[in-house]
Amino acid sequence: MVLTLTQEILSHLGLANKTAAWGTLGTLRTFLSFSVDKDVQRLLRAITGQGVDRGAIVDVLTNRSREQRQLISRAFQERTQQDLLKSLQAALSGNLERMVVALLQPAAQSDAQELRTALKASGSVGDVAMEILATRAQAQLQECLAVYRQGFQVEAEEDIKSETSGIFQDLLLALAKGGRESYSGIIDYHLVEQDVQALRMAEGPSTEGTWVLTFTQRNPEHLVRVFDQYQRQTGQALEEAVQSRFHGDAQEALLGLASVLRNTPLYFADKLHRALQETEPNHQVLMRILTSRSETDLLSIRAEFKKKFGKSLYSSLQDAVTSDCRSALLALCRAEDI
Repeated sequence: MVLTLTQEILSHLGLANKTAAWGTLGTLRTFLSFSVDKDVQRLLRAITGQGVDRGAIVDVLTNRSREQRQLISRAFQERTQQDLLKSLQAALSGNLERMVVALLQPAAQSDAQELRTALKASGSVGDVAMEILATRAQAQLQECLAVYRQGFQVEAEEDIKSETSGIFQDLLLALAKGGRESYSGIIDYHLVEQDVQALRMAEGPSTEGTWVLTFTQRNPEHLVRVFDQYQRQTGQALEEAVQSRFHGDAQEALLGLASVLRNTPLYFADKLHRALQETEPNHQVLMRILTSRSETDLLSIRAEFKKKFGKSLYSSLQDAVTSDCRSALLALCRAEDI
C-alpha cells in the first residue's frame, strides 16, 4: 500500500527531529539554484520600478532559507549602500511589512523582540514567552538571550523577575536557564516512577518546586512516560491535575508546557487554529509561527492541523486571511493537504 504524503508524515507525528528528503520536516529548504546577485537585482527592481512589485518580494523571500536571506541582505548593502530591510519597510506597509521584517531578521533577533514585547506588554505574558522559551533548541535559545541582553541592555531573566511572579516566574526562569536533560536513548523507568510519585505527593502550597523541576529539567521522552504512568496510576490525566491544583498564568504555562512536551507540532497546530478562529485573524501569531517553523517542522504541524480539525492549514489560511500578508503566509505553508 502506498502512503500519501500526509499519511507518511502522520506516521512520524511527535518526532519533529525526523527528516524529510531535504533534511527537515520544514516546508522551506535551501534554494538550490540560488544566485545572490539575481535576487538582489530582482528586489531592487521590485522597489524602484513603477509601483512596488509585492509579488516579486514575496516570491524571493519565501523561497529562500533564512541563511540565504541573510546573504541577500548583506549583498544588497554592499551593492547599493542601502539597508535591504529599511528599503523594503519604506516600500511596504501593514501586515506585509511586518511579515517581511520577520523573514529578514535573524531568528534570534525576532525571538528576542517577541519575548521583550510579551514581557513588557499589558495583559497575558505567558503565551508568547512560554512558546519561545519552551520550543527553541538550546543553541537557538542561548543566541536569543544573548541578543536580548545586547539589544535591550538587560538580561531577559531580570525582565522575567520584574514582570512575573510565583510559580509562573519560576517556570520561565528555569526554561531560560536551559537546563533540560538531553535524551541518552535509554529510558530510566526507576526515575519515571520516582517522578510520578513526587508529582502525586506535590499537592501543598510549598510543593510547586517539584512541578517546576520535573517540567523544566527532564527530557521530553522521559516526561511522556511520566505523563502516561501518572494517568495509569491515578486515573487522571496530568493536565487535569494541573487544572485542579493551579490557576491563572501558572496553570496556563504548565498546560502549555505539557502540550509542547507531548507533541510540539500539535501544540503549534492548536495555536494556529485559535489564531484563525478569532474575529480578526491574529496575524502576529500566524506570522511568528509560520516563519519560525518553516525550516523546522511545519510539515508535521500541517499534518496535525488536518488530523485534528478536518481541514488543511492551507485552506484555513485561504479562507480566514484577507490582508496583504496572505500570499506570504500561503507561500510558507506551501501546499494543500488532501
